Amino acid sequence: MGRSFEVLVDLTLDAQDAETVERFEQTLARAAEVIELRRLFGSPDYFVRVAVADLAAYETFLSTYVMTIPRIRNVTSHFTMKNVKPAP
Repeated sequence: MGRSFEVLVDLTLDAQDAETVERFEQTLARAAEVIELRRLFGSPDYFVRVAVADLAAYETFLSTYVMTIPRIRNVTSHFTMKNVKPAP
């Protein structure tokens, strides 16, 4: 509850070695804010769907989880303007 602000995040890692990938996946999988985590072929490396209360809570999420993980090269956050066709 209280997590109606969703952010779609593209993440790219600096390296693809087993330790980097495992640490990244374990850290984000533990976060209650992460409601979907996909490893992709190609670029970006990951797609993450994050649900938080508001923009301030998203900033806290980034600072607490994402920015503490070593070897992240790029984070791109997408904020929805309009949900044309919601997922079932």
